[in-house]
Amino acid sequence: MEKGGEFVVGSESMHLEEPWFTGMDTEETEMGQPNSEIQGFRLEKGEASNMVFSTEAPLVIKESPTSGSCSCSLKKIKSTVAPKGSEFCQKDKSGHDKKLSRQYRIELGQLFQGAVSSHDWELAESLILSADPQTLNDALCVTLDAIWFLSTQQELYGITDLIKKIIANGAYDFTRAALRTSFLASCVSACQSRTMTLADTVTVMAQRLHERLQECHGDEVLKAEAGAKVQKFTEWALKCIGSHSRCQGSNDRVNHCSAIEIQLQLTAFKTFLDLAGNQLTGKDFTEAFDAACFPLTLFSSSFDAGWASGISATVIQGLLDMLVEGGADNVNQCFLEASRFGSTELVRILLQIAQRNSLDVDVDLALGFASHYCKIGTMECLVEEGNAMAFLGPLMRAAERGCMQVVQWFVKRGCRDMELCLALTAATSSSQVGVAAYLLPHVPKHVLTALSIEILKAAGERSGGSLDGVAFLLHSDFLGDAAATYAVADSIAKSDDEAVAPELRAFVQEHWSEAAFLDGLKQGQQHYMKLMRILKRGESPICLRDLPAPLRVGIAYMPLYRECVEVGGRLLSQRLRGQLVEAVRMLGGGSLEEVSQAGELLATLEHHLPPFLVRVPSVG
Repeated sequence: MEKGGEFVVGSESMHLEEPWFTGMDTEETEMGQPNSEIQGFRLEKGEASNMVFSTEAPLVIKESPTSGSCSCSLKKIKSTVAPKGSEFCQKDKSGHDKKLSRQYRIELGQLFQGAVSSHDWELAESLILSADPQTLNDALCVTLDAIWFLSTQQELYGITDLIKKIIANGAYDFTRAALRTSFLASCVSACQSRTMTLADTVTVMAQRLHERLQECHGDEVLKAEAGAKVQKFTEWALKCIGSHSRCQGSNDRVNHCSAIEIQLQLTAFKTFLDLAGNQLTGKDFTEAFDAACFPLTLFSSSFDAGWASGISATVIQGLLDMLVEGGADNVNQCFLEASRFGSTELVRILLQIAQRNSLDVDVDLALGFASHYCKIGTMECLVEEGNAMAFLGPLMRAAERGCMQVVQWFVKRGCRDMELCLALTAATSSSQVGVAAYLLPHVPKHVLTALSIEILKAAGERSGGSLDGVAFLLHSDFLGDAAATYAVADSIAKSDDEAVAPELRAFVQEHWSEAAFLDGLKQGQQHYMKLMRILKRGESPICLRDLPAPLRVGIAYMPLYRECVEVGGRLLSQRLRGQLVEAVRMLGGGSLEEVSQAGELLATLEHHLPPFLVRVPSVG
């Protein structure tokens, strides 16, 4: 999980045990105790929950590449292990604690898995009599995993009777079984929505997991370790699904369940919960709920729109409902995490669960998470189905970051005038000129006029050292009236209000005040006097007096002209405006002190310049 913005992996010591047969690798791997955990992907502010899984190896029959049916594999394994059955029983009668050797556990696991997959309940029940406590716990997990592939009433009776007998014989690790089967059920439900093969699904899952880890903060080594563990469990789930699918003759694809089959599967899970009783705590249900939600965030990008309302999602909805009834209290936490990672269909499911169970979920905070990570589809769902209405915070943060897509989405959805004004202020303070340019036309002029000084003061206070945003507003004539815009700037320059940031006051004093305009006029006069001295006393081999008048003007005023053109906007700063007014006056263009628009002032100077030096007018 993440604590204080750092990524943390569970630190519990790993006590490894001997495995049953695993289909993940060709070599044998070891299983961890039930309390071994993977904890990860907790939101920075603690709004999400922990991911917890047993680190056991998966129990999947390893089939021959040429074997096309479970029955063939089962016969092969049964013939190999059956002669040793009496040896299992003899160990039990010797008076010592029943503890199987590593090899026997592997062989017993192979046989039990095959019996469950082929629905040979008689063989499966006979095998549990030879199992030690840990093997019984493993058998409970394997049996519970199989419920998500039930298709007939007879299979339901067989598997529920088997679960009862496993528990009666001493299986006690209900927590591990619940977490594992919840994770698997989610993967099964997700895979039923897909058209690609399970092999392709592994690739999609790995890519999504990588993306999710990149979005988390923390130590890269710990993130890599946690990612490898989570990927291991997800790959196990997909291989488990593939094994059961091949037993059902689906050729590496997941069958779509009918409503009757879904009811059978949920009935089997409910039977397990009833048998577990108070052995499962509220914490167990909470962790199982998180385990069920997690895979859906990995698969969410490949779901078709509306998946949450289809039959493929019925199983996971029923499972989550039962976990909530059992005491899971992290619906809101998972909801926020799903919103953060853009898992729109999971968000939709959790909204429905919250409504059915009269639970509160923070749709406005979720909208903040989704908008921060630019999850537009999730934002749509939260507003349209979750009735999220708090636009101001997410809109302002998007404006501060310069996230144009999110800002445009909020504006198109409809924002109040003050929300738009505050977003404009946020963009201005962060010098997000592009966003400010987009927002400015959407803010009514009467709002800008009433709050103009406050907008500039707030933008200056939070500018962080750059006043490009403030300069943009002024150059854009944000009040739509040059005299009013200049007057606002001048009032800030003359203000002794302590709320005005010193940097802002110095900036407008130097460039946008009345004093700056007068200083610009003075600089224009000094520039003209220097030019006259050069013409009269200059010793250059090139006699400036002999050059055509337009060239002389170009030499004298081209630097000023270029600076004005590069600034752009409807208004020039008062300093530049003063210099330009004086230049035009000296060229015989008359007094233009009352002219404020940059275009008109520049056009007068361009009249005196050589055509090849004049800017090309922009089209449109």
